[in-house]
Amino acid sequence: MSEPTFTPRVFSGMQPSGGLTLGNYLGAMKRWVDMQDAGGFETVYCMVDLHAITAKLLDPDVLRNNTRELCAGFIAAGIDPEKSILINQSQVPEHAQLAWIFNCIARMGWMGRMTQWKDKAGKNAEAASLGLFAYPALMAADILVYHATHVPVGEDQKQHLELTRDIAAKFNHDYGVEFFPITEPVIEGVATRVMNLQDGTKKMSKSDPSDKTRINLTDDADAIAKKIRKAKTDPDPLPEVVGGLETRPEARNLVNIYAALAETTPQAVLDAHSGAMFGHFKMALADLAVEKLAPISTEMKRLMNDPAEIDAILGRGAERAREITVPILERTYDIVGMLRS
Repeated sequence: MSEPTFTPRVFSGMQPSGGLTLGNYLGAMKRWVDMQDAGGFETVYCMVDLHAITAKLLDPDVLRNNTRELCAGFIAAGIDPEKSILINQSQVPEHAQLAWIFNCIARMGWMGRMTQWKDKAGKNAEAASLGLFAYPALMAADILVYHATHVPVGEDQKQHLELTRDIAAKFNHDYGVEFFPITEPVIEGVATRVMNLQDGTKKMSKSDPSDKTRINLTDDADAIAKKIRKAKTDPDPLPEVVGGLETRPEARNLVNIYAALAETTPQAVLDAHSGAMFGHFKMALADLAVEKLAPISTEMKRLMNDPAEIDAILGRGAERAREITVPILERTYDIVGMLRS
């Protein structure tokens, strides 16, 4: 029997939890733009608002604002709603409908082994929502309702993608079909894990109480430059080779940020700046960060001043998405044996 052919398609998403940072941009959004512009794939990018309520219910106005802000961030970063399908999850009901099928395919043991479930539920798992426990099945539905063949993933999502592959394989095996693709991970490259500007051993986070630990995508040029200049470093000059950064987490973080923004390698950054003290290097990094990030901040503010434009973009995205998802869900129901009118 010949192998099925699937349209090369990328899916990825982000929770609208508010407060986009440089880490979100370099760790995900910039990579998504690169995949969109490279061609060879259809690209679908999603604000996963259904996932956003699994840990706790949010104020409705806050969730709506966060979703619009995330959409504005995607567009300002370079995701083109004409080139990519740009959606918020809840406007495409097939995500949730396929998730129920997958809830019945996935096993309790699989879900219980998910690291993020253990981390987020903590010691009081009995008080956690069923949605949080079933989160990975919805994530699998997010991907497979588009027959996505590739998903860009970081370290914290590899386990969930493995579960997606397991669910697809079990569905195909149980029903004797080759309907869902076994989605391939696209492993993220250099500097995708952006660290705290005041503690290079911690990941940059919007939840840190100190704003100086992160660069927000809403920061203006002055704020960006100031935070870079005040970033923690050490008294030694930059080394000649990357190995010299191994025990210097703050130095390594700033070099990696420079490399990612300049679209080069950490070694190339050191080739140009080895021997420099951090006062000089941080001036160069601040100039580069302002050049790359200030236009994103400006465009986000423009879009957020016109929420009707954002809503219209997401409405068109949902229409385009459902041209893909409706037939896939209908065929899934046929395979399972559900009567259709």
